[in-house]
Amino acid sequence: MTISVIIATKDRAALLDAALASLRAQENAPAVELVVVDNGSSDATPQVAQRHGAVYEYVAEPHRGKARNAGIDRASGDVVLFVDDDVVTPPHFLAAHAQAHADAAAPLAVSGPIINVPDPANRPEPTAANFSRAFFVTCNVSVRATALRAVGGFDEAFDLYGWEDTELGARLRESGVQRAFAWDAYLWHIKPPTPESLEDALGKALEKAKMAARFVRKMPTTRIKLATGAYAANLVRARVLAPPFAQPFFAGLATSERVPRPLAALARAALLDSVYTEELDRQLHER
Repeated sequence: MTISVIIATKDRAALLDAALASLRAQENAPAVELVVVDNGSSDATPQVAQRHGAVYEYVAEPHRGKARNAGIDRASGDVVLFVDDDVVTPPHFLAAHAQAHADAAAPLAVSGPIINVPDPANRPEPTAANFSRAFFVTCNVSVRATALRAVGGFDEAFDLYGWEDTELGARLRESGVQRAFAWDAYLWHIKPPTPESLEDALGKALEKAKMAARFVRKMPTTRIKLATGAYAANLVRARVLAPPFAQPFFAGLATSERVPRPLAALARAALLDSVYTEELDRQLHER
């Protein structure tokens, strides 16, 4: 068995270097092919990929689905494994993914614990809190290449932030691929304690709402509506508890230095919820 590890990246050469180094330090692993898809970097990403012997592909347009599809096209392995560029993997990571596929009678989407840590030196073992029921999350998921190509890879119509991996997972599930969670296939996801700016988070909320509406229109099942929040009870809840007219109030609390941090965090969450559900509702009713 050969595993092709696909990493889509942009302008994060130092993080990519650490991720590739950990993937090259595997023990008892199957044959591995590293595939780096550079999604428009201007830093040392090409040199980092070359230094680690990775297959290198350049996609100028900022588009996660298109970048990962380019990686799928270049991959030659029996199994395709997606990880993010800001992860570090333990030495048994690839062996755990390979074993899960080798033991399976049916095609699988194999995922494992994603442990968020503030820096690469912090490497705890997984706990029950790291369990996830998500079917397909590209930070840590592997699938047979034949199954992935049979459904056409990522839908490039999902050209904004959000849902492109969940949508691919839904099509894989419909095709007969089953989910498996391998506790040994864990990795550490480097998440610094400083949160992204509120402006960036609001932009992502709007984009995610637009892609959620696209997802629901494409696959209008109860499962997808529940996953995206595109059902009547949730939209009514948001209008009552986080109405659009209250967004300036939530924004004020979220950005005030005089507000206790827990309250500011709650206000930020309420603001993002309100923006997401307002845009989702608008998109769903747009002709």
